Amino acid sequence: MNILKKKERVAIYIDGSNFYKYLKNKEIGFPKGVKFDYDKFIEFLTRDRICVSKRYYVGIASNLDNTEKSKQIVSGQQKFLSKIENDDFIVKRGKIIYDGGKIREKGTDVKIAVDLVVGAVDNLYDTAILISSDTDLIPAIRYVKFKKKKFEYVGFSHSPSFGMQKNANLSILLLPEDIKKFKK
Repeated sequence: MNILKKKERVAIYIDGSNFYKYLKNKEIGFPKGVKFDYDKFIEFLTRDRICVSKRYYVGIASNLDNTEKSKQIVSGQQKFLSKIENDDFIVKRGKIIYDGGKIREKGTDVKIAVDLVVGAVDNLYDTAILISSDTDLIPAIRYVKFKKKKFEYVGFSHSPSFGMQKNANLSILLLPEDIKKFKK
């Protein structure tokens, strides 16, 4: 009797602004203008499993002051999001608010948490892979594990989240050399 082993299903959740900040960090050295190969990155994370969902969460920039710099930021973000949507990412949009000169993202963490929980409840995946070091997501992660799903944390070696590592079945801490493999 031949028993086929069912392939593990993974869902990938990328906290876009968190990931972008790390890629632009001088420790990582991902210079402006160099493109990141998300397809290759997803293959690396998925390994021999099946990727059933890949989601990218980001606050949407707006052109409040009508300067050339603001126009370029909005245009660049829209172009990038169109590209990854064409590569079958689901883009979940949050808001960016300008609070006394500080830029803050609103709504993306809640969307990630809800999607992690709904995915676990609806049995959409066997393993959730999260690229974020935001410890506000730990209650959702604990629920994912309560539902008998696996959780993998992907962070950066120069600035790992020990809270995320503590709650993960597997932690992948990317070194600058690892990131360079995904340059286009």
